[in-house]
Amino acid sequence: MTILNADLHCHSVVSDGTLTPEALAARAAANGVELWSLTDHDEIGGQHRAAAAARAHGMKYLTGTEISVTFAGSTVHIVGLGFDPDDDEMLRGLLATRGGREARGREMAEGLAKVGIRGAFEGALQYVGNPDLISRTHFARFLVETGVCADMNEVFRRFLTPGKPGYVEHKWASLAAAISWITRAGGLAVIAHPARYSFTANEEWALFLEFKAHGGLGVEVVTGSHTAAEYVEYAAVAREFGLAASRGSDFHSPEESRTDLGALPYLPGELTPVWELLAHRIQ
Repeated sequence: MTILNADLHCHSVVSDGTLTPEALAARAAANGVELWSLTDHDEIGGQHRAAAAARAHGMKYLTGTEISVTFAGSTVHIVGLGFDPDDDEMLRGLLATRGGREARGREMAEGLAKVGIRGAFEGALQYVGNPDLISRTHFARFLVETGVCADMNEVFRRFLTPGKPGYVEHKWASLAAAISWITRAGGLAVIAHPARYSFTANEEWALFLEFKAHGGLGVEVVTGSHTAAEYVEYAAVAREFGLAASRGSDFHSPEESRTDLGALPYLPGELTPVWELLAHRIQ
């Protein structure tokens, strides 16, 4: 196994991060990252900037995105790595996926207004600019900045999870469609932070089976929201399903993220890193 300080999951201002692609590249390089990927949500508009910034800092680069999909009634994230960022089919698919975000955001704001929090849509929009990219993270920042909640965790706990006033379910892309966009564009599909989903054992098993059946090849084993025990658990899952392993901080912001770029442990042994399958796509 090739040992690398690879960080293949983070977000910029192009989606719901707070730093530009250039600032992220500088931070990653300063933290010793050797192979980097910017994986904005349902958006690849920052890819050429990120690749150029990575080169300027002496890092290797893989194109990336994090696609929202609906599986078993829940939202699951699929990271795509190493694809052609100018692929027409992927660009059209991601545009369609983003298209429902504004309507969903307005519904979220209506729910918050019913519990006395007004102006939430306009407030959240201050942090993103483009209503097609508005997300729960932007609403959370607004609620923290206006003093409704002390931090992001409180926002999600009180307002933005199922059953709470600001939560609105959304129908995202299908698992099959997301994997198809990635693979047809020459990339590799990865299940992001699998421990975060509230699936039963049978539902998780079904997710991995369907993911593989559609051509998915990787899973995040070491990621910012996993515990040390979950590194071990999903290393075993990767071996069981014959999947390559990925590593990424899921960094969004210096103030909000609990794991910095490049600060994760290395992948456990006896796994195939995704970058070994993507050596021909590394820039």
